[in-house]
Amino acid sequence: MESKSVPKYQAVHDEVLNRLDTGMYSVGTRLPTEDALAKSFDVSRVTVRKALDMLVQSGYVTARQGSGYVVSTLSPPSSTCLVSFTDQVIGEGRIPGAKLLGIDAPAKSVPPEVAAVFDGELTLIRRLRTVDGAPVMLVRTWVPSHLVPDISAADLPETGQNQSILRILGRRFKMQWTRACEVISSLIADAEVAELLAVQPNAPILSQACTAFDEDQKPVFYDQVFRQSPITYNLDKSAPTRTAGNSAGTSV
Repeated sequence: MESKSVPKYQAVHDEVLNRLDTGMYSVGTRLPTEDALAKSFDVSRVTVRKALDMLVQSGYVTARQGSGYVVSTLSPPSSTCLVSFTDQVIGEGRIPGAKLLGIDAPAKSVPPEVAAVFDGELTLIRRLRTVDGAPVMLVRTWVPSHLVPDISAADLPETGQNQSILRILGRRFKMQWTRACEVISSLIADAEVAELLAVQPNAPILSQACTAFDEDQKPVFYDQVFRQSPITYNLDKSAPTRTAGNSAGTSV
């Protein structure tokens, strides 16, 4: 690979990113090996590894021991899903709620886009978020089971500020995260989602998938949020770096 204006590793990074943007590599896809990429770009493995490390740091790919590099998201890091829905609603003078629908430990069925992010057993937490008693979001949260041992309904209050899953994960289970990536898309509500959100079957809704990472760039939880459309809450505020006990976090 020849590039007079940028370092070789940056050129490799940019080309792999371009391949993500154009759909050559989809979420869950394993990237070619370092050797294959080095040969393809006519650069050294050291150069390829530096480019891939940049993609890991920015959240686009995840490095897996024994499996190489796997595409984890097609979207850049986001501050939008580093906003507490609970705090936003309370700040507007309204009342948030979080009806627990169930805890699957371990999760019996994991969607491909979630399985592509994690290794190992996952726990699924299903909740219906409300505002002034009306349903507005269906939230499915996947967490590595070893991070939330023995989680139960007692850990998941349905009212008050502590209903935030972020406070629960941070304070009760001492989890920490520093950044998140999200993918927002529109879809058609299936019968289950439509019933829970009180919309017509096949009605258009919004889907927000948010993956949170710790300081070592390891994914610590994945939120799949189904929202009534349109969104009527301001979710475009950034939040400080998340540490255990800090109230800021994703939109749930």
